[in-house]
Amino acid sequence: MTALTDPVAPDRWTVDAFLRLVTDGVLGPDDRVELLEGVIVSMAPQDVPHATGMALVSRALFGVVGRDAHVRIQLPFRAGGHSLPEPDAAVVAGSPNDYHDHPSAALLVVEVADTSLKHDRLTKRAIYAAANVPEYWIVNIPDDCVEVRRDPDPGGRRYASVTIARRGDTLALLELPGVRISVGDLLPTRAH
Repeated sequence: MTALTDPVAPDRWTVDAFLRLVTDGVLGPDDRVELLEGVIVSMAPQDVPHATGMALVSRALFGVVGRDAHVRIQLPFRAGGHSLPEPDAAVVAGSPNDYHDHPSAALLVVEVADTSLKHDRLTKRAIYAAANVPEYWIVNIPDDCVEVRRDPDPGGRRYASVTIARRGDTLALLELPGVRISVGDLLPTRAH
């Protein structure tokens, strides 16, 4: 005998239906979930390396992004009709007051990866490429590098360019000319 399913729950959630769960109080601020490809996914708790990486990425981006854009930390990003991820950092055009809904375009998205590396390389990469995010960085803590993905192919859900940046390298944000970040400023120091 098969288990009964809830007739109200869709096979695949839309962003609008997911947001209604928030508005109706079904999901609250303590529910650490995001919508990925129509599936409500639990977000893992942050370990110390991830939290340190988040603090470094936040400080680096806030320090260099000017008035033409702003930085959003762990806030929803409308990546199509079935995905509302909460990237660790997103740089979006304009100011916070320009948005009366979650942004659906970003200049840069950054995920800090400690235990989530496979998820960020596969699922999140496909979502951000499909949303035509021009630049996606994975701050790869285990391998002490930043994986830089550029030149999205939305139909193929992938990035044509993938490079690795290491300590000592500098990254230029493609969509913000003149903005540069040292890779060492994004990576936590390793315990000895």
